[in-house]
Amino acid sequence: MPTTDQTPLRIAVLGSTGSIGRQTRAVVEHCNAIGPHKRFEIVGLCAGSDAKTLFEQADAMNVRELALCDDSSSINDSGRNLRRGACAARRLIEDTQPDLVVGAIVGIAGLDSTLYAAEQGIDIALANKESLVAGGKLVIDAARKSGSHILPVDSEHAGVWQCLLGLLGRGYTPPTPIDNSIARITLTASGGSLREWPVEDLANATPSDALNHPNWSMGAKVTIDSATLMNKGLELIEAHWLFGVDADKLDAIIHPQSIVHAFVECTDGSIIAQLGAPDMHCPIQHALCYPDRTTGVCDRLDLSTLSTLDFEPIDHARFPAVRMALNAIQTGGTAGAILNAANEITVDAFLNEQIRFGQMTEIVHETINAVRVEPNATLAAVLSADTNARDHAKGLIGVRAGGAR
Repeated sequence: MPTTDQTPLRIAVLGSTGSIGRQTRAVVEHCNAIGPHKRFEIVGLCAGSDAKTLFEQADAMNVRELALCDDSSSINDSGRNLRRGACAARRLIEDTQPDLVVGAIVGIAGLDSTLYAAEQGIDIALANKESLVAGGKLVIDAARKSGSHILPVDSEHAGVWQCLLGLLGRGYTPPTPIDNSIARITLTASGGSLREWPVEDLANATPSDALNHPNWSMGAKVTIDSATLMNKGLELIEAHWLFGVDADKLDAIIHPQSIVHAFVECTDGSIIAQLGAPDMHCPIQHALCYPDRTTGVCDRLDLSTLSTLDFEPIDHARFPAVRMALNAIQTGGTAGAILNAANEITVDAFLNEQIRFGQMTEIVHETINAVRVEPNATLAAVLSADTNARDHAKGLIGVRAGGAR
């Protein structure tokens, strides 16, 4: 967490070329510009496969230490210290020893570096929910043992965290479990780009339809997950691990305006909510600056312009992903890894027009039912479950691919 002196917090940004990575840079530049001293220094950048943008970022921010998870690129490293390959992000953390890691690598690919940072006692501003969905016990156990703080960047979990700061004290950070004064945590969901579509038309929505989110600017994978509400399912599993609550104390609700990000209900019936503009700069800044509050980089929310705030229950027949995620929490073991792997494969297949929109959750459900859940979620078991689920989902996609269009 930030120090009280004028020494800049040293940050490694994993997933720097994606949506969260780019917005992290904007937050860092904003906070450094408002002074009175330089708050942050980015000491390492990691990308998946976009080498060109990675080097442009390195030049713009004068960062020498880089990592590229896909080592197939032949781009010249321009004299920077470049690590390549599947373990590149972990090696970047090892070599730079940052004070804070921004974990924004998409998918299970982020687990290795997230787990390593947690093992080393390095604080993590976490946007990679899949690390906790697939390997939550591993990461949380490591963080508790080392003293690593996990600072949520997802807007909903950042909202829960801010509610809990008011209820449990300014020093509260995950993965410290909440106490029994909390009755329920509720995450909000916009409903995605297809929320108002007739249910009979959903099955044939195209990638361009599903990517047209009304509120948020996000990467392709999370935007598709938002349209199926799988994103909310994954976030419920993430909340289970972050805050130490079981499925019976977790819920989600449709809130089309994306103004209220989370509710925390106390045992006495009081409900605390966190509100803010639908802008990811806000939760990123909160995670980076915690425990301080500084002038925000995003626009302020003007409540006088809001005529209504609407809420409605989730239709589980329309959005079966949420129920699948809650079941995965109850099942435990490698169930989350299986769910996550099958979903990653189906989203990729949908974006490449191999399957229809309505087939994604069908394939995930069939994969969950087919792949054995190991009760002891060791790293080897998680990685094996991930591989088995991907293989099974790919087989199902192959069968269905002929009817995708």
